[in-house]
Amino acid sequence: MPMDPLTDRQQEILDFIDRESAKNGYSPTIREIGERLGIRSTNGVNDHLKALERKGYIRREKDKSRTLRILKPSHHHGVDATVRALTPVTTTLSIPILGRVAAGEPILAEEQALGRVQVDSFFIGTTKKVFALKVVGDSMIDDGIHDGDYLFVKKQPHANKGDIVVAMIEGEATCKRFFPEGERVRFQPANARLKPIYVHRDQFRETSILGVVCGVYRQV
Repeated sequence: MPMDPLTDRQQEILDFIDRESAKNGYSPTIREIGERLGIRSTNGVNDHLKALERKGYIRREKDKSRTLRILKPSHHHGVDATVRALTPVTTTLSIPILGRVAAGEPILAEEQALGRVQVDSFFIGTTKKVFALKVVGDSMIDDGIHDGDYLFVKKQPHANKGDIVVAMIEGEATCKRFFPEGERVRFQPANARLKPIYVHRDQFRETSILGVVCGVYRQV
């Protein structure tokens, strides 16, 4: 007896469950499915899972996490499923432009955004904690970041050694590479003409990391 056909979104979810279950030995959670496929609402994911269950593709235990089980492969499995597995699932994100780098304090309040940039989640991920800043100057030109570019910044107060960060130093936002060095932090430009900025421990109160750069947008 032929199985009910799936929508494209239901097929994406089924393939994702299949891949994650095979890789990890257990199924993904509703939240993980939503984050991977760009579905903002857990209720939205749940509606798709109910449809898959109703059509006989999966079974799950109510009110329990990681209990999704695929009952039957869909007609898309095999070669088509392999193609889908290699094709990134993306969605378009609207990123607020909150100010400028190296030209004063960024606004950092989304309701006061200077504008918005539309970007595919394939390039920066699906997290909502991303904002954009316009670059002023050439301090990071050797890292491919030019005057007038837009930086996509994942908002977080910490960074790993060598990350490109946006930091607030003495009231001004700047983009540099981050290098903690014992009693001080070195903010390293990517321009041979410029010297690094050193912030010593007793100056840390005036310094904060606004986020880590996760992408660059350039208009051509």
